[in-house]
Amino acid sequence: MFSVLVALVGVAVFDPLSACHHTEYPASGGQCCPMCQKGTVVGRDCTAESGTRCVPCATGTYMNQENGLKRCFSCSTCDPVLGLFAKQDCKSTSDAVCDVLSGFFCKSLTDSTGCSTAEKHSVCKPGERIKQPGTSRHDAVCEACQQGSFSTDGVNCTLWTKCSENQTPVQDGSFTADVVCSSGSSRHRYFLSLPFVCFLILCLVLSRVLCGDVNKCLL
Repeated sequence: MFSVLVALVGVAVFDPLSACHHTEYPASGGQCCPMCQKGTVVGRDCTAESGTRCVPCATGTYMNQENGLKRCFSCSTCDPVLGLFAKQDCKSTSDAVCDVLSGFFCKSLTDSTGCSTAEKHSVCKPGERIKQPGTSRHDAVCEACQQGSFSTDGVNCTLWTKCSENQTPVQDGSFTADVVCSSGSSRHRYFLSLPFVCFLILCLVLSRVLCGDVNKCLL
């Protein structure tokens, strides 16, 4: 048991990670080298004669912390094709921050890089209406029209038209189409003139029966 404790203490003492100061990093040779500042990475480890040689991050890369790394991080891409734009451009010391274009909402959001994936707002279908418009953080919410109303564009629901007393419905309403009404005035005129036509026919028949010749009766 005592030997195990000695071994653990020995590891803790001689572990290069624990031996280095928090502003240093363990180099390949076992020595502790000063870390590079933000915006730079290690170009060459320190030696007994010289300190760490740091090099700046190239365009399209960044380093946002003090480090002992050999390579900078790649900048995030805010691709408009994917519904993103750069709210904040990438710099040598910080990554790009992306946000969503109009008509999209963010599906994956982080504090450091903003939105990483976006999706188009849902489009409501005919027979539905927009219950809740889409935002940059939430999708649009659709709901079906209630009975007695319709929607042709999937935006708003409109109540069916009510035919007047002088009209008759020739097409029933549905969730995607309105009621179609037809004016009944011509039909009414037809039925009003029918008795008069029947009276004329009856007169002609009686005249032929009684006079034998319509022309003679007229004379």
